[in-house]
Amino acid sequence: MEDGKSESPLIVAMKGHPGTGKSTLAQSIATSLKCPLIDKDDVRDSTYTLQLSVPPELLNDLSYDVVWRVASTQLRLGLNVVLDSPLSRRAHLDRLLQLAADAGARLLVVECVPKDKAEWRRRLERRGAAEGASWHKPSTWRDLGRLLEAYGGCSAYDVGDVPKLVLDTTAPVGVAELVSAVIRFIDSCRGPPP
Repeated sequence: MEDGKSESPLIVAMKGHPGTGKSTLAQSIATSLKCPLIDKDDVRDSTYTLQLSVPPELLNDLSYDVVWRVASTQLRLGLNVVLDSPLSRRAHLDRLLQLAADAGARLLVVECVPKDKAEWRRRLERRGAAEGASWHKPSTWRDLGRLLEAYGGCSAYDVGDVPKLVLDTTAPVGVAELVSAVIRFIDSCRGPPP
């Protein structure tokens, strides 16, 4: 997987709720694999000037569409990609499955699930209180609760045959150890794309 390339391109799709450590882990994975990181929040942040005139759901959908298109370009170049998004709806996974099929790529999901809720809350609220905090991300535990309620359970879907690794991102280990677990997972899934 040197220089971000493998036999067939690889999509490492992050999954998990805000504040779970997805972005930190995604950045470290992309660095280790030497491949592009495509972050939905980077795209969503750029829609700030549109937020008063366009419904938030449309801006979110637009952000995902941009992510899929950028990922498609990278995959066509034969590059592996790490996608950082909540992957909160089955439709997002279905879109990734189509993207992988079109590019002859392998899709893997890395889900960040914090088992220590107090630590998760501390991280989320620390991020929300930081200078330059993102305007569209939940900044309090209450905001997160409202977001999860709005999901209506749709984020807890079965990924089917897609290989998935679930990590406790509040476990008392460093990011390097989590990245090592992801690399071992990727190596265990080698072979021709489905």
